[in-house]
Order: sequence, then structure tokens, then C-alpha cells
Amino acid sequence: MRITLWLRLSQGTNKSEDKIKELLREIYEVGVSLGGTISGEHGLGFAKKGYLHMAADKNKMELMKRVKRAFDPNNIMNPGKVFDLE
Repeated sequence: MRITLWLRLSQGTNKSEDKIKELLREIYEVGVSLGGTISGEHGLGFAKKGYLHMAADKNKMELMKRVKRAFDPNNIMNPGKVFDLE
């Protein structure tokens, strides 16, 4: 079974932004628990980087960081976009 969900949420007040963040966290948790991921064709970026730990365990995170360091040793290509190397 395939379930696809797209949401376009406008920015609002701080209170509504907090609710949106909580909703997204819950959606990502369910998606990952069903074998999905938190990103699609647009990648992660700053908006989703705080949720990456839900879909990638410590070993996957370390592998991604090693690949990043191998191809971008000076961290000049999209620094901090997916994870922080420090």
C-alpha cells in the first residue's frame, strides 16, 4: 500500500507555527514507522534537518558525514543544510 501526503502550510503566529511543527513531527514519526522517510525529491534542507534522526540511525548519520567530508572537505557546499559537521 502506498500513501503519499503533501502539505503546504502557511506561516502564521508563533502559536500556529508550534502546532505545525508538532503536526509535522507526528507525520514524520508515522511515515518512518511505516518504512517511509521524511524527504522527497526536494531533499531535506533547513526545514527538515531537525527530523533527520527519525529516519537515519547513528551509523547512517556517520556514513553521510563521511561522504560529505570526502566530497567537500572544506564544507563549502551547502554548509549546515542537512547536518552540522562540527
